[in-house]
Parts: sequence; C-alpha cells; structure tokens
Amino acid sequence: MKLEAYIDGGSRGNPGEAGIGVYFPGVVRIAEYLGTGTNNFAEYSALLAALRYAVFARCSELHVYADSELVVKQIQGEYQVRNETIRPLHASAQRWIALIPNFTISHIRREQNKEADRLANLAMDTHRNTFKWD
Repeated sequence: MKLEAYIDGGSRGNPGEAGIGVYFPGVVRIAEYLGTGTNNFAEYSALLAALRYAVFARCSELHVYADSELVVKQIQGEYQVRNETIRPLHASAQRWIALIPNFTISHIRREQNKEADRLANLAMDTHRNTFKWD
C-alpha cells in the first residue's frame, strides 16, 4: 500500500502547550495533544505518529511532507542532530523508517501544509486527541 502523509507539530511558547497534526489524504486525520513541549519535539512527534500509523497499516511506500526544514534535513542526513532531547526521537524515527520498504520525506512550504497545521492547532486548542477516518 502507498500512502502520503502531511505532518506538523507546534508549541505555543517554546516550550509551551504542544500538539501535532497528521493528515493522510483520503485515509485518516490525527490530532494529538502533547502537553508541554518544544516545537522541535512536536515536529518529531508528528513524524513518529505518521510512521507508526504507516507501519501498522502495512504500508510499503510512504512519502511524508513536512514544513519543518530541520526535521526533513536531519532525517535525510543533511543536518546533524545536536540537541540531546531530540536525539532519541530521531533514533526512534530511523528505526520506524527501516520498517517501511520505500520511504521519502520532503520539505514543503507552510501554505501547502494547512490541514496538518489545522489539526495540530485543534489539539492545542482543545487539549484533546482526535482520530478521524476520511
């Protein structure tokens, strides 16, 4: 099965109230409240949520779109992961990615990521988690 996912994480304050949005067009929308966290923690949490869903759905090909240039370039190996808090999240993401036969990740502009952003804001606004099938 081939899937694409649009992901976004955010925090109001850095650290502050944090949430994620994951949008698999035509499949599912995920909004998850994280509590207090940094923006980078939230961005990686969104990636991990997308990866977990894809693995459990037995996805053979996943393309992730993210507006976090840092996360994209770290996952692609272009940037080092220097933050001690983020290193375990990056390592976990790499382990999940290894379970997906064909994985790619691309940086997109914020304007192209509106649904994932909306879901992340919904989680931060309501302090609730939402899982909705399309």
